[in-house]
Amino acid sequence: MEDFDNYFKTNKDTWNKKVAVHAESKMYDLKAFKSGKSSLMRYELEALGNVNGKSLLHLQCHFGQDTLSWQRMGAQCVGVDLSDEGIKLAKQLNDELQLDAEFVCCNVLDTSKHVSKTFDIVYTSYGVIGWLPDLKPWAKMIAERLKVGGTFYIVEFHPILWMFDYVDGKPEMKYHYSQDEVIYEEYEGTYANQSSKMVSKEYGWNHGLSEVVNALIEAGLQIDYLNEYDESPYDVFPDLIKTEAGLYKMKDQLFPMIFEIKVTKT
Repeated sequence: MEDFDNYFKTNKDTWNKKVAVHAESKMYDLKAFKSGKSSLMRYELEALGNVNGKSLLHLQCHFGQDTLSWQRMGAQCVGVDLSDEGIKLAKQLNDELQLDAEFVCCNVLDTSKHVSKTFDIVYTSYGVIGWLPDLKPWAKMIAERLKVGGTFYIVEFHPILWMFDYVDGKPEMKYHYSQDEVIYEEYEGTYANQSSKMVSKEYGWNHGLSEVVNALIEAGLQIDYLNEYDESPYDVFPDLIKTEAGLYKMKDQLFPMIFEIKVTKT
């Protein structure tokens, strides 16, 4: 049996170190955020629309910028993350901005042990499911936390992107599209600050689209749509080109960069 607890502990230690680096990074632009700039991107804003008056659970919220952006839009939010440093900063930002979100530190798979309420919306985004060895308990938890008639929405990097190893500069196709075996990477820097001297030690797993969709269906949820897009809102992969829409894509692109799934609990 694989030592998932050790994998999660290593990932938690890395994410705790990332918080301070990311809070100072240009990508997260904390100064602009504090001044009122939303951290949310086009895909999720268009998918979820008017959230005013709705309850929203944000899974794997990092240090809470997206959670607090939804809160500013009128949602009543709870954010969950593995990193206690991330949750600590999220709570500080919530207090500083005089908002009313709640934040809980736990493994996302254990959310139902720590959060008993049900929500109109469960939301997660960009670089989240790769930290999970099995999506079935994740989808089951989502179904538990949704109200009947509620919406689950995920926008995520396309699984094809995770077939490549980016550590040595030029992308090299190295991993299976839907790989069961754990992937370990150790490298200097982070996606938000590649010149940082912090060392990231990370365990992850690749999940194909069929695995994501089938886990949600098996949990009793109804798929409203699955969309794939060529453009990413984040410049976090090598040699991306900025488009007229302000998004990013590859020079000679042959596969999507982003997928989104919207789900209803019936």
